[in-house]
Amino acid sequence: MDITHVFTIYHRGDRLLAANEEPPVGTHLITPRFAYAHHGVYVGGGRVVHYAAFAKHWRRGPVEETSLTRFACGQIVWVRPARPHGLQRAEIIRRARSRIGENRYRFFSNNCEHLSEWWVNGEHRSLQVEHLLAPLRRISGVLGDLKRLLERSTGCSGRCRKAAATLRPVTRSDLSRARC
Repeated sequence: MDITHVFTIYHRGDRLLAANEEPPVGTHLITPRFAYAHHGVYVGGGRVVHYAAFAKHWRRGPVEETSLTRFACGQIVWVRPARPHGLQRAEIIRRARSRIGENRYRFFSNNCEHLSEWWVNGEHRSLQVEHLLAPLRRISGVLGDLKRLLERSTGCSGRCRKAAATLRPVTRSDLSRARC
């Protein structure tokens, strides 16, 4: 699948940064990597603040300020517009630079997109992670529905659940005490 198609489906409003165009200060930038999109914030002067973890190599790295060229790593760069009630540019830059040196990267809870969204919009979230977890949430919901359906069809009431909760796994000491 063409990377342009992926961005237009999942990130409506993103636009491709033209060659030699300088993005506006405080802009959320995105560049494709092998299996994900890498995020950072443009802080002016040809510099980007981003989580260096997995940006070039499959290893952790801290939040750093680097050149736009190094951030892009030879790939195209997309510009994501701020939401209508996003933060002011000076606050975005202050937030971004306040995290330089942080080394607490977590794929599901503190990745480069989480930070970029927090810097620009004040919301700590990753659309990539949400998109990845959506099928698991649907499966979990279906399994919960199936469990409730089975409980109703077998007549299992609250008493059954309480009795089941008191059961415990058989241990080795139980087996050694058993007389067969």
